[in-house]
Amino acid sequence: MAAFNLTPSDPSTFILMGIPGLEAAHVLISIPLSMFYIISLLGNFTVLYVVGKEQTLHKPMYLLICMLALTDIGTSTSVMPKALCIFWFNLKGITVGGCLTQMFFLHAVSVMHSAILVTMAFDRYIAICNPLRYATILTNARIAKLGLVGLIRAVVFVLPAPLLLSRQPFCANRIIPHTHCDHIAVAKMSCGDITVNRTYCLVILFVIMGLDLTLIALSYGLIIKAVLRISHKEAHQKALNTCTGHICVMLTSYTPLLFSSLTYEFSQGIAPHVHIILANLYFIIPPMLNPIIYGVKTKELRDKVVKYICRM
Repeated sequence: MAAFNLTPSDPSTFILMGIPGLEAAHVLISIPLSMFYIISLLGNFTVLYVVGKEQTLHKPMYLLICMLALTDIGTSTSVMPKALCIFWFNLKGITVGGCLTQMFFLHAVSVMHSAILVTMAFDRYIAICNPLRYATILTNARIAKLGLVGLIRAVVFVLPAPLLLSRQPFCANRIIPHTHCDHIAVAKMSCGDITVNRTYCLVILFVIMGLDLTLIALSYGLIIKAVLRISHKEAHQKALNTCTGHICVMLTSYTPLLFSSLTYEFSQGIAPHVHIILANLYFIIPPMLNPIIYGVKTKELRDKVVKYICRM
């Protein structure tokens, strides 16, 4: 344990405080968070296992659901293990390199997650607006290439943030009032000018999320236009049902992300512990809900999951 009793003056470490002001309730707070984390892992690994085992599910839509499951696992796992170590064992020390690495993976996975949601919206657009060409336009190989493009985009846009911070001088007081190494939280530990870091963070937030949300809105605008042209009521309802799962996932993903990011930048009037709790919920609630949403709304996947559960 001595190796973890690091002081804020240690030049190679930061101290993550968890949730300042609620230290006495850390163990209590950890109970629902750990349960949500376990449910998230079980749900997402179940989706990956079932789709991997079932040849009939080796289709573009299910490949995208698997990509989403991988980013959900990455998002929650980037934050929760360290947070639980703080809550349970009071292990608050983290090296500067470890902190910057956590920051990179956390934000890169978030950007990748957004790219997958855009691809899903495009998938639904083709399925509804151009169904006869769906099989030729969206092949498994093409979906894999789009996933690779999303990964490259995430690395290219996110990597400069920790690199810029690694060049900053950090003050003697290296206490971060948080459970994880968020970009702005770490930047505030610097004794230097962080204007570039803050500006870069905001630009990435608005450019990446703004572009992705615009493309999603455009896709769904064309989908709604196509659906309104359908005269048959049953076909009309079927077309809408194919989109409801994706819409629910978008709402659970983008709403808390934008709220968390903007309140970090403009946090006046919001109690720090409230923001930290909400930030942790963002990293665990959507990854827990997404496999449930797709399990409920996608009949083919739901039937296969039930089949495997019954076997067990």
